[in-house]
Amino acid sequence: MQPRILIRVMCVAALCAAAVAHAQSTVYRWVDKNGKVQFSDSPPTDAKDYSQKRMGGGQVDEGQVPFATQIAARRHPVTLYVSDDCGDICAQGRDLLARRGVPYSEKNAQKNPADAEAVKKAIGVLEVPVLLVGANAVKGYAEESWQSALDQAGYARTRLPGQPGPRPSDAAVPQEK
Repeated sequence: MQPRILIRVMCVAALCAAAVAHAQSTVYRWVDKNGKVQFSDSPPTDAKDYSQKRMGGGQVDEGQVPFATQIAARRHPVTLYVSDDCGDICAQGRDLLARRGVPYSEKNAQKNPADAEAVKKAIGVLEVPVLLVGANAVKGYAEESWQSALDQAGYARTRLPGQPGPRPSDAAVPQEK
């Protein structure tokens, strides 16, 4: 096979594998009338009580995150407050969190009044970005300040090889009304 064709085939295969890996599905679990546990990708038609769980979708399995990061995240959870128009500065902040492998939740202070109040309470004014590391609030984006706050909380300086990059948690997704 020619090298160019081989490279194209490998690229297409990699893209397909990535799409499958990021796919999200729902799995349903219930006990049927005979007492047997059933699992399916569609909800049961005859069961009164069943549970469902979302699978996939890019969430990081806690087992893939270094233990020190897991401990730091429990003791000092990270929240990034942003707005629709904070642009490059917020992007730089997200990039720093991704480089360090820090799990975080992202909240939009422009869209949610409760998040706007949380920002005002943390720093006294409504300005974004704000990085909240546990109870420590860092106003604006200055890499040195963010690095220092994350260091003090015990987060690793770099993401480990093979460790997936963090994505904002589901709490960051604005709730439609």
